[in-house]
Amino acid sequence: MRVLVTGAGGTLGRAVLPRLRADGFAVRAMSRRPRHDPAAEWVVADVGTGAGLVEAVAGVDAVLHLASQPGGSRRTHQVDVLGTRRLAVAAGHAGVAHLVYVSIVGVDRVPFPYYRHKLAAEQVVAAGPVPWTVLRATQFPVFLDGLLRTASRLGPVVGDPAVLAQPVDQREVAARLAERLTAGPLGGIEEFGGPQVLRFDEAVRAWRAARGSRRPLLPVRFPGRLGRALRAGGLTTTATPTGRFTWADHLTDTYGGTGGR
Repeated sequence: MRVLVTGAGGTLGRAVLPRLRADGFAVRAMSRRPRHDPAAEWVVADVGTGAGLVEAVAGVDAVLHLASQPGGSRRTHQVDVLGTRRLAVAAGHAGVAHLVYVSIVGVDRVPFPYYRHKLAAEQVVAAGPVPWTVLRATQFPVFLDGLLRTASRLGPVVGDPAVLAQPVDQREVAARLAERLTAGPLGGIEEFGGPQVLRFDEAVRAWRAARGSRRPLLPVRFPGRLGRALRAGGLTTTATPTGRFTWADHLTDTYGGTGGR
């Protein structure tokens, strides 16, 4: 099976490419800028403008759509919603048999501006001309790690201690995507999360232990609908199967500490 991977240079894309190759897929990797990798065929195209899309989808059996523009700006709408529509139309004209779109657990429950665009993109895929699958994943450990670094720039780690998260390793998401490509179009939405639901304060304690840090947690309760959704588990899922790589595993691999084990 020949698969086009959009957004192939991102965090998930860098995990997806070797996984697909190892599983026997022929991979065409897409990015907005030229890249050179002897192990993959790279093409230059931009879902945000449509440049190069017709050539990118030509001759592929499936499209794995990872490209996104996080935020809530006009550019996000241009890339995530209109760009997804451009891609779906081009793939339909090319006779592509399966479009897999990667989304985020909680896009239908958590009132982030960015999530509204992701949900709209899901709807574009479902209404489009290509048989489809949507895989919603929970947050990657590297994302949570970066969030904690940002939240502690001024000293204490600032955050709502009761917010719930369910980190899932991007390599396990990549493996699940390979399985979905092999299985064929679902015509629906699947959720995939990590093995543990953690409170923010639990994640912070493990993070501090792994880093040997004494920075305190400065609790700040997120207000309004957003805060209620995050504390109620809007970013988590009960779907099975789940990944097996834990937050503690990530911390051990990254920092060599105990990670709260």
